[in-house]
Amino acid sequence: MPMAGRWTLIVFCAALIAWVNLDVSDTAVALLAALALVVPGVVDENLLFQSLGNDIIWLLIAAFVIASVLSRSGIAGRLASRCVARCGRVSSVFWTITLVTASTAFLIPSTSARAAIMLPLFMALAEVIGRPRVTRALSLLFPSVILLSAGASLTGAGAHLVAMDFMAKFSHEEIGFVRWAMLAGPFALLTSLISCALIQWLFLSREDRSAPLGELAIPGPAASASTPAVIAIMVLTIGLWITSPLHGQSMAIIALVSALALSTPAVSGVSLKTALKDVEWGLLLFMASTLMLGQALMTSGAITYITEHVLARMLTGPQRPAAWLVITLTALIASLAHLLITSRTARASVLIPAVAFPLAATGVNPVTLMLVITLGTGFCQTLPVSAKPVALFSSAVEGGFEKPDLLRLATILLPIFMGLLIVLAIFIWPLLGLPVDSDWMGPVSMENR
Repeated sequence: MPMAGRWTLIVFCAALIAWVNLDVSDTAVALLAALALVVPGVVDENLLFQSLGNDIIWLLIAAFVIASVLSRSGIAGRLASRCVARCGRVSSVFWTITLVTASTAFLIPSTSARAAIMLPLFMALAEVIGRPRVTRALSLLFPSVILLSAGASLTGAGAHLVAMDFMAKFSHEEIGFVRWAMLAGPFALLTSLISCALIQWLFLSREDRSAPLGELAIPGPAASASTPAVIAIMVLTIGLWITSPLHGQSMAIIALVSALALSTPAVSGVSLKTALKDVEWGLLLFMASTLMLGQALMTSGAITYITEHVLARMLTGPQRPAAWLVITLTALIASLAHLLITSRTARASVLIPAVAFPLAATGVNPVTLMLVITLGTGFCQTLPVSAKPVALFSSAVEGGFEKPDLLRLATILLPIFMGLLIVLAIFIWPLLGLPVDSDWMGPVSMENR
Protein backbone atom coordinates (compact mmCIF):
# COMPACT_ATOMS: atom_id res chain seq x y z
CA MET A 1 0.00 0.00 0.00
CA PRO A 2 1.32 3.48 -0.81
CA MET A 3 2.52 5.49 2.17
CA ALA A 4 -0.29 8.03 1.63
CA GLY A 5 -2.79 5.20 1.73
CA ARG A 6 -1.32 3.83 4.97
CA TRP A 7 -1.50 7.19 6.72
CA THR A 8 -5.05 7.84 5.45
CA LEU A 9 -6.15 4.44 6.74
CA ILE A 10 -4.56 5.12 10.14
CA VAL A 11 -6.35 8.48 10.39
CA PHE A 12 -9.66 6.93 9.34
CA CYS A 13 -9.39 4.14 11.94
CA ALA A 14 -8.40 6.63 14.64
CA ALA A 15 -11.46 8.78 13.79
CA LEU A 16 -13.70 5.70 13.89
CA ILE A 17 -12.36 4.76 17.35
CA ALA A 18 -12.92 8.32 18.58
CA TRP A 19 -16.49 8.44 17.22
CA VAL A 20 -17.35 5.16 18.95
CA ASN A 21 -15.53 5.47 22.28
CA LEU A 22 -14.88 9.10 23.13
CA ASP A 23 -17.30 11.67 24.45
CA VAL A 24 -16.11 14.22 21.91
CA SER A 25 -18.08 16.13 19.28
CA ASP A 26 -18.35 14.20 16.01
CA THR A 27 -17.63 17.41 14.13
CA ALA A 28 -14.44 18.06 16.11
CA VAL A 29 -13.20 14.54 15.39
CA ALA A 30 -13.97 14.85 11.68
CA LEU A 31 -12.20 18.22 11.41
CA LEU A 32 -9.16 16.88 13.29
CA ALA A 33 -9.02 13.88 10.95
CA ALA A 34 -9.20 16.19 7.93
CA LEU A 35 -6.37 18.34 9.29
CA ALA A 36 -4.32 15.21 10.04
CA LEU A 37 -4.38 14.54 6.30
CA VAL A 38 -3.82 18.13 5.17
CA VAL A 39 -0.93 19.09 7.47
CA PRO A 40 1.42 16.23 6.43
CA GLY A 41 0.57 16.90 2.79
CA VAL A 42 -1.24 13.61 2.18
CA VAL A 43 -4.19 15.62 0.90
CA ASP A 44 -4.00 19.06 -0.69
CA GLU A 45 -5.60 21.73 1.51
CA ASN A 46 -7.66 22.88 -1.45
CA LEU A 47 -9.55 19.59 -1.28
CA LEU A 48 -10.76 20.49 2.22
CA PHE A 49 -11.85 23.96 1.16
CA GLN A 50 -13.48 22.63 -2.00
CA SER A 51 -15.52 20.17 0.04
CA LEU A 52 -17.09 23.15 1.85
CA GLY A 53 -18.26 24.37 -1.55
CA ASN A 54 -19.71 21.01 -2.54
CA ASP A 55 -23.22 21.32 -3.98
CA ILE A 56 -24.41 18.93 -1.26
CA ILE A 57 -23.40 21.46 1.41
CA TRP A 58 -25.30 24.23 -0.36
CA LEU A 59 -28.31 21.96 -0.85
CA LEU A 60 -28.38 21.28 2.89
CA ILE A 61 -28.01 24.98 3.77
CA ALA A 62 -31.00 25.81 1.57
CA ALA A 63 -32.96 22.86 2.91
CA PHE A 64 -32.38 23.92 6.51
CA VAL A 65 -33.62 27.41 5.65
CA ILE A 66 -36.75 25.89 4.10
CA ALA A 67 -37.28 23.74 7.20
CA SER A 68 -36.86 26.77 9.46
CA VAL A 69 -39.45 28.75 7.50
CA LEU A 70 -41.97 25.90 7.63
CA SER A 71 -41.40 25.49 11.36
CA ARG A 72 -41.24 29.13 12.48
CA SER A 73 -44.19 30.22 10.33
CA GLY A 74 -46.34 27.52 11.94
CA ILE A 75 -47.68 26.48 8.54
CA ALA A 76 -46.35 22.90 8.66
CA GLY A 77 -47.75 22.29 12.14
CA ARG A 78 -51.08 23.84 11.19
CA LEU A 79 -51.48 21.63 8.12
CA ALA A 80 -50.59 18.52 10.12
CA SER A 81 -53.06 19.46 12.87
CA ARG A 82 -55.86 20.00 10.34
CA CYS A 83 -55.28 16.51 8.90
CA VAL A 84 -55.34 14.87 12.32
CA ALA A 85 -58.37 16.87 13.49
CA ARG A 86 -60.49 15.11 10.88
CA CYS A 87 -59.99 11.77 12.66
CA GLY A 88 -62.72 10.44 14.91
CA ARG A 89 -60.91 7.71 16.84
CA VAL A 90 -57.47 7.14 18.30
CA SER A 91 -56.66 4.37 15.83
CA SER A 92 -57.39 6.71 12.91
CA VAL A 93 -55.18 9.34 14.55
CA PHE A 94 -52.24 6.93 14.59
CA TRP A 95 -52.56 6.02 10.91
CA THR A 96 -53.05 9.65 9.88
CA ILE A 97 -50.02 10.78 11.89
CA THR A 98 -47.95 8.09 10.19
CA LEU A 99 -48.92 9.21 6.68
CA VAL A 100 -48.65 12.94 7.40
CA THR A 101 -45.27 12.58 9.13
CA ALA A 102 -43.94 10.39 6.32
CA SER A 103 -44.91 13.01 3.73
CA THR A 104 -42.79 15.65 5.48
CA ALA A 105 -39.65 13.68 4.56
CA PHE A 106 -39.91 15.20 1.07
CA LEU A 107 -39.98 18.75 2.45
CA ILE A 108 -37.68 18.88 5.45
CA PRO A 109 -34.08 17.56 5.38
CA SER A 110 -33.52 17.16 9.10
CA THR A 111 -35.13 14.57 11.34
CA SER A 112 -34.53 16.95 14.25
CA ALA A 113 -36.42 19.73 12.46
CA ARG A 114 -39.30 17.39 11.67
CA ALA A 115 -39.41 16.37 15.34
CA ALA A 116 -39.55 20.01 16.42
CA ILE A 117 -42.41 20.68 14.00
CA MET A 118 -44.42 17.66 15.19
CA LEU A 119 -43.77 18.13 18.92
CA PRO A 120 -46.58 20.69 19.50
CA LEU A 121 -49.04 18.36 17.77
CA PHE A 122 -47.97 15.49 20.01
CA MET A 123 -48.40 17.59 23.16
CA ALA A 124 -51.83 18.78 22.03
CA LEU A 125 -52.97 15.23 21.27
CA ALA A 126 -51.71 13.94 24.61
CA GLU A 127 -53.74 16.62 26.41
CA VAL A 128 -56.92 16.18 24.33
CA ILE A 129 -57.04 12.38 24.47
CA GLY A 130 -55.99 12.18 28.12
CA ARG A 131 -55.15 8.47 28.21
CA PRO A 132 -51.75 7.47 29.68
CA ARG A 133 -51.32 4.46 27.40
CA VAL A 134 -52.13 6.56 24.32
CA THR A 135 -49.64 9.23 25.40
CA ARG A 136 -46.93 6.60 25.80
CA ALA A 137 -47.73 5.07 22.40
CA LEU A 138 -47.77 8.48 20.68
CA SER A 139 -44.36 9.31 22.18
CA LEU A 140 -43.07 6.16 20.45
CA LEU A 141 -44.95 6.69 17.19
CA PHE A 142 -43.74 10.18 16.31
CA PRO A 143 -39.96 9.57 16.51
CA SER A 144 -40.25 6.09 14.97
CA VAL A 145 -42.06 7.36 11.88
CA ILE A 146 -39.83 10.43 11.62
CA LEU A 147 -36.71 8.24 11.52
CA LEU A 148 -38.06 5.43 9.35
CA SER A 149 -39.80 7.63 6.78
CA ALA A 150 -36.71 9.79 6.25
CA GLY A 151 -35.37 7.11 3.91
CA ALA A 152 -38.09 7.85 1.34
CA SER A 153 -36.53 11.12 0.16
CA LEU A 154 -33.08 12.00 -1.08
CA THR A 155 -33.32 15.16 1.02
CA GLY A 156 -34.76 13.31 4.02
CA ALA A 157 -31.42 13.09 5.84
CA GLY A 158 -27.85 14.28 5.41
CA ALA A 159 -26.71 10.64 5.25
CA HIS A 160 -28.54 10.25 1.94
CA LEU A 161 -26.61 13.12 0.40
CA VAL A 162 -23.35 11.62 1.62
CA ALA A 163 -24.29 8.36 -0.09
CA MET A 164 -25.26 10.18 -3.28
CA ASP A 165 -21.87 11.90 -3.36
CA PHE A 166 -20.06 8.58 -2.97
CA MET A 167 -22.17 7.03 -5.71
CA ALA A 168 -21.51 9.90 -8.09
CA LYS A 169 -17.74 9.96 -7.51
CA PHE A 170 -16.77 6.36 -7.03
CA SER A 171 -19.23 4.23 -8.99
CA HIS A 172 -20.87 4.14 -12.39
CA GLU A 173 -24.33 5.19 -11.25
CA GLU A 174 -25.94 8.34 -9.93
CA ILE A 175 -29.28 8.33 -8.13
CA GLY A 176 -31.45 11.43 -8.37
CA PHE A 177 -34.51 12.59 -6.47
CA VAL A 178 -37.06 10.49 -8.38
CA ARG A 179 -34.97 7.33 -8.60
CA TRP A 180 -34.20 7.48 -4.88
CA ALA A 181 -37.93 7.74 -4.12
CA MET A 182 -38.65 4.77 -6.39
CA LEU A 183 -36.01 2.58 -4.75
CA ALA A 184 -36.31 3.64 -1.11
CA GLY A 185 -39.80 5.14 -0.85
CA PRO A 186 -41.79 1.87 -0.61
CA PHE A 187 -39.43 0.53 2.06
CA ALA A 188 -39.65 3.72 4.14
CA LEU A 189 -43.45 3.86 3.92
CA LEU A 190 -43.91 0.16 4.65
CA THR A 191 -41.65 0.17 7.71
CA SER A 192 -43.42 3.30 8.99
CA LEU A 193 -46.81 1.62 8.66
CA ILE A 194 -45.51 -1.55 10.31
CA SER A 195 -44.15 0.44 13.24
CA CYS A 196 -47.55 2.14 13.61
CA ALA A 197 -49.29 -1.24 13.69
CA LEU A 198 -46.77 -2.68 16.16
CA ILE A 199 -47.04 0.28 18.54
CA GLN A 200 -50.83 0.02 18.61
CA TRP A 201 -50.66 -3.74 19.13
CA LEU A 202 -48.01 -3.63 21.85
CA PHE A 203 -49.09 -0.60 23.87
CA LEU A 204 -52.81 0.04 23.29
CA SER A 205 -55.86 -1.90 24.34
CA ARG A 206 -58.91 -2.28 22.14
CA GLU A 207 -60.65 0.35 24.26
CA ASP A 208 -57.76 2.78 23.73
CA ARG A 209 -57.79 2.29 19.96
CA SER A 210 -61.54 2.98 19.70
CA ALA A 211 -61.54 5.99 22.05
CA PRO A 212 -62.77 9.30 20.53
CA LEU A 213 -60.27 12.01 19.69
CA GLY A 214 -62.02 15.02 21.15
CA GLU A 215 -61.73 18.65 20.08
CA LEU A 216 -58.22 19.43 18.84
CA ALA A 217 -57.15 23.08 18.72
CA ILE A 218 -55.55 24.04 15.41
CA PRO A 219 -52.73 26.59 15.77
CA GLY A 220 -52.72 29.56 13.48
CA PRO A 221 -49.83 30.55 11.21
CA ALA A 222 -47.63 33.57 11.81
CA ALA A 223 -49.55 36.83 11.42
CA SER A 224 -47.73 37.84 8.25
CA ALA A 225 -47.46 34.35 6.73
CA SER A 226 -49.24 33.52 3.49
CA THR A 227 -50.11 29.83 3.62
CA PRO A 228 -51.12 29.53 -0.09
CA ALA A 229 -47.88 31.20 -1.20
CA VAL A 230 -45.71 28.92 0.95
CA ILE A 231 -47.54 25.80 -0.25
CA ALA A 232 -47.25 26.93 -3.89
CA ILE A 233 -43.49 27.50 -3.56
CA MET A 234 -42.97 24.09 -1.93
CA VAL A 235 -45.02 22.30 -4.61
CA LEU A 236 -43.04 24.10 -7.31
CA THR A 237 -39.75 23.21 -5.59
CA ILE A 238 -40.55 19.51 -5.42
CA GLY A 239 -41.80 19.59 -9.00
CA LEU A 240 -38.53 21.14 -10.18
CA TRP A 241 -36.52 18.56 -8.22
CA ILE A 242 -38.47 15.77 -9.90
CA THR A 243 -37.98 17.24 -13.37
CA SER A 244 -34.33 18.18 -12.83
CA PRO A 245 -33.08 15.89 -15.65
CA LEU A 246 -35.38 17.73 -18.07
CA HIS A 247 -34.47 21.35 -17.35
CA GLY A 248 -30.87 20.75 -16.23
CA GLN A 249 -30.87 22.80 -13.04
CA SER A 250 -29.27 21.10 -10.03
CA MET A 251 -31.21 20.36 -6.85
CA ALA A 252 -28.94 22.75 -4.95
CA ILE A 253 -29.75 25.73 -7.19
CA ILE A 254 -33.47 24.98 -7.05
CA ALA A 255 -33.31 24.71 -3.26
CA LEU A 256 -31.43 28.01 -2.94
CA VAL A 257 -34.00 29.87 -5.07
CA SER A 258 -36.80 28.31 -3.04
CA ALA A 259 -35.11 29.21 0.26
CA LEU A 260 -34.73 32.84 -0.80
CA ALA A 261 -38.36 33.03 -1.91
CA LEU A 262 -39.68 31.44 1.29
CA SER A 263 -37.50 33.49 3.64
CA THR A 264 -39.20 36.69 2.57
CA PRO A 265 -41.21 38.23 5.44
CA ALA A 266 -44.04 39.10 3.07
CA VAL A 267 -44.37 35.42 2.12
CA SER A 268 -43.70 33.49 5.32
CA GLY A 269 -43.20 36.07 8.04
CA VAL A 270 -39.67 34.70 8.54
CA SER A 271 -36.57 36.58 7.40
CA LEU A 272 -33.48 34.97 5.91
CA LYS A 273 -31.40 36.17 8.86
CA THR A 274 -33.75 34.39 11.27
CA ALA A 275 -33.89 31.20 9.20
CA LEU A 276 -30.10 30.98 8.96
CA LYS A 277 -29.95 30.70 12.76
CA ASP A 278 -31.53 27.24 12.45
CA VAL A 279 -28.94 25.89 10.03
CA GLU A 280 -26.98 23.06 11.64
CA TRP A 281 -23.55 24.44 10.82
CA GLY A 282 -21.83 21.73 12.84
CA LEU A 283 -23.43 19.07 10.64
CA LEU A 284 -22.29 20.89 7.51
CA LEU A 285 -18.69 21.06 8.73
CA PHE A 286 -18.89 17.40 9.69
CA MET A 287 -20.17 16.45 6.24
CA ALA A 288 -17.49 18.48 4.46
CA SER A 289 -14.75 16.84 6.54
CA THR A 290 -16.05 13.31 6.12
CA LEU A 291 -16.57 13.79 2.38
CA MET A 292 -12.93 14.79 2.13
CA LEU A 293 -11.89 11.84 4.29
CA GLY A 294 -13.85 9.42 2.11
CA GLN A 295 -12.34 10.85 -1.05
CA ALA A 296 -8.87 10.60 0.51
CA LEU A 297 -9.42 6.90 1.17
CA MET A 298 -10.10 6.45 -2.54
CA THR A 299 -7.47 8.70 -4.08
CA SER A 300 -4.68 7.67 -1.70
CA GLY A 301 -4.95 4.04 -2.80
CA ALA A 302 -6.03 2.68 0.59
CA ILE A 303 -9.38 1.23 -0.45
CA THR A 304 -8.05 0.17 -3.85
CA TYR A 305 -5.25 -1.80 -2.21
CA ILE A 306 -7.53 -3.47 0.32
CA THR A 307 -10.09 -4.32 -2.35
CA GLU A 308 -7.78 -5.54 -5.10
CA HIS A 309 -4.89 -7.06 -3.15
CA VAL A 310 -6.60 -8.45 -0.06
CA LEU A 311 -10.34 -8.95 -0.35
CA ALA A 312 -10.38 -9.71 -4.07
CA ARG A 313 -8.08 -12.68 -3.45
CA MET A 314 -9.96 -13.83 -0.36
CA LEU A 315 -13.50 -13.39 -1.61
CA THR A 316 -13.35 -14.52 -5.23
CA GLY A 317 -13.28 -17.97 -6.71
CA PRO A 318 -14.82 -21.01 -5.00
CA GLN A 319 -14.78 -19.35 -1.58
CA ARG A 320 -16.69 -16.31 -2.80
CA PRO A 321 -19.72 -15.73 -0.52
CA ALA A 322 -23.19 -15.60 -2.02
CA ALA A 323 -24.64 -12.17 -2.78
CA TRP A 324 -27.52 -12.68 -0.34
CA LEU A 325 -25.03 -13.36 2.45
CA VAL A 326 -23.05 -10.19 1.68
CA ILE A 327 -26.23 -8.09 1.61
CA THR A 328 -27.44 -9.67 4.86
CA LEU A 329 -24.13 -8.89 6.57
CA THR A 330 -24.24 -5.31 5.27
CA ALA A 331 -27.82 -4.81 6.49
CA LEU A 332 -26.93 -6.23 9.90
CA ILE A 333 -23.92 -3.94 10.34
CA ALA A 334 -25.84 -0.86 9.17
CA SER A 335 -28.88 -1.55 11.35
CA LEU A 336 -26.84 -2.12 14.53
CA ALA A 337 -24.32 0.67 13.97
CA HIS A 338 -26.50 3.15 15.88
CA LEU A 339 -25.52 1.38 19.10
CA LEU A 340 -21.95 2.60 18.59
CA ILE A 341 -22.21 5.74 16.43
CA THR A 342 -25.11 8.00 17.36
CA SER A 343 -24.96 10.31 14.33
CA ARG A 344 -26.79 9.01 11.26
CA THR A 345 -24.58 11.00 8.90
CA ALA A 346 -21.48 9.71 10.69
CA ARG A 347 -22.67 6.13 10.30
CA ALA A 348 -23.09 6.55 6.55
CA SER A 349 -19.77 8.39 6.21
CA VAL A 350 -17.95 5.61 8.05
CA LEU A 351 -19.70 2.50 6.77
CA ILE A 352 -19.78 3.30 3.05
CA PRO A 353 -15.98 3.41 2.61
CA ALA A 354 -15.32 0.86 5.36
CA VAL A 355 -17.95 -1.74 4.41
CA ALA A 356 -19.55 -1.09 1.02
CA PHE A 357 -16.41 -0.66 -1.08
CA PRO A 358 -14.44 -3.57 0.37
CA LEU A 359 -17.43 -5.95 0.20
CA ALA A 360 -17.99 -4.94 -3.41
CA ALA A 361 -14.94 -7.13 -4.12
CA THR A 362 -17.32 -10.08 -3.78
CA GLY A 363 -19.02 -8.99 -6.99
CA VAL A 364 -22.05 -7.35 -5.36
CA ASN A 365 -23.08 -4.03 -6.87
CA PRO A 366 -21.52 -1.26 -4.72
CA VAL A 367 -24.52 1.01 -5.32
CA THR A 368 -26.76 -1.68 -3.85
CA LEU A 369 -24.48 -1.99 -0.83
CA MET A 370 -24.34 1.78 -0.35
CA LEU A 371 -28.13 2.01 -0.52
CA VAL A 372 -28.53 -0.86 1.96
CA ILE A 373 -26.13 0.87 4.34
CA THR A 374 -27.83 4.24 4.01
CA LEU A 375 -31.31 2.88 4.63
CA GLY A 376 -30.04 0.57 7.37
CA THR A 377 -28.60 3.50 9.29
CA GLY A 378 -32.14 4.86 9.53
CA PHE A 379 -32.90 2.40 12.31
CA CYS A 380 -32.07 4.21 15.56
CA GLN A 381 -34.87 3.28 17.94
CA THR A 382 -33.11 1.11 20.51
CA LEU A 383 -31.92 3.75 22.99
CA PRO A 384 -33.01 7.35 23.65
CA VAL A 385 -29.47 8.58 22.92
CA SER A 386 -29.40 6.88 19.51
CA ALA A 387 -31.28 9.72 17.80
CA LYS A 388 -32.35 13.26 18.67
CA PRO A 389 -36.06 12.76 17.84
CA VAL A 390 -36.20 9.78 20.21
CA ALA A 391 -34.61 11.76 23.02
CA LEU A 392 -36.88 14.74 22.35
CA PHE A 393 -40.15 12.83 22.58
CA SER A 394 -39.05 10.71 25.53
CA SER A 395 -39.08 13.75 27.81
CA ALA A 396 -41.57 16.03 26.07
CA VAL A 397 -44.52 15.36 28.39
CA GLU A 398 -45.14 13.39 31.54
CA GLY A 399 -46.15 9.83 30.76
CA GLY A 400 -43.94 9.35 27.71
CA PHE A 401 -42.20 6.09 26.95
CA GLU A 402 -39.52 4.53 29.15
CA LYS A 403 -36.37 2.74 28.01
CA PRO A 404 -37.95 -0.74 28.38
CA ASP A 405 -40.79 0.35 26.08
CA LEU A 406 -38.33 1.47 23.42
CA LEU A 407 -36.32 -1.73 23.71
CA ARG A 408 -39.49 -3.82 23.48
CA LEU A 409 -40.48 -2.11 20.24
CA ALA A 410 -36.97 -2.30 18.77
CA THR A 411 -36.63 -6.02 19.54
CA ILE A 412 -39.63 -6.81 17.34
CA LEU A 413 -39.17 -4.11 14.73
CA LEU A 414 -35.47 -4.67 13.97
CA PRO A 415 -35.80 -8.20 12.46
CA ILE A 416 -38.74 -7.03 10.33
CA PHE A 417 -36.80 -3.95 9.25
CA MET A 418 -33.74 -5.97 8.24
CA GLY A 419 -35.76 -8.67 6.53
CA LEU A 420 -37.63 -6.18 4.37
CA LEU A 421 -34.40 -4.39 3.45
CA ILE A 422 -32.72 -7.65 2.41
CA VAL A 423 -35.72 -8.78 0.35
CA LEU A 424 -35.90 -5.39 -1.30
CA ALA A 425 -32.22 -5.39 -2.27
CA ILE A 426 -32.22 -8.95 -3.60
CA PHE A 427 -35.59 -9.24 -5.33
CA ILE A 428 -37.22 -5.82 -5.86
CA TRP A 429 -34.41 -3.44 -6.77
CA PRO A 430 -33.21 -5.60 -9.69
CA LEU A 431 -36.72 -5.24 -11.19
CA LEU A 432 -36.25 -1.46 -10.91
CA GLY A 433 -32.91 -1.49 -12.72
CA LEU A 434 -30.50 -1.87 -9.79
CA PRO A 435 -28.83 -5.29 -10.20
CA VAL A 436 -27.39 -7.25 -7.32
CA ASP A 437 -24.25 -8.42 -9.11
CA SER A 438 -21.55 -6.25 -10.62
CA ASP A 439 -18.10 -6.62 -12.10
CA TRP A 440 -16.93 -3.63 -10.02
CA MET A 441 -13.63 -4.46 -8.30
CA GLY A 442 -12.53 -1.08 -7.01
CA PRO A 443 -13.37 2.62 -6.97
CA VAL A 444 -13.61 4.35 -10.30
CA SER A 445 -10.47 6.33 -11.00
CA MET A 446 -11.24 10.02 -11.03
CA GLU A 447 -8.80 10.48 -13.89
CA ASN A 448 -10.70 7.94 -15.99
CA ARG A 449 -14.17 9.35 -15.43
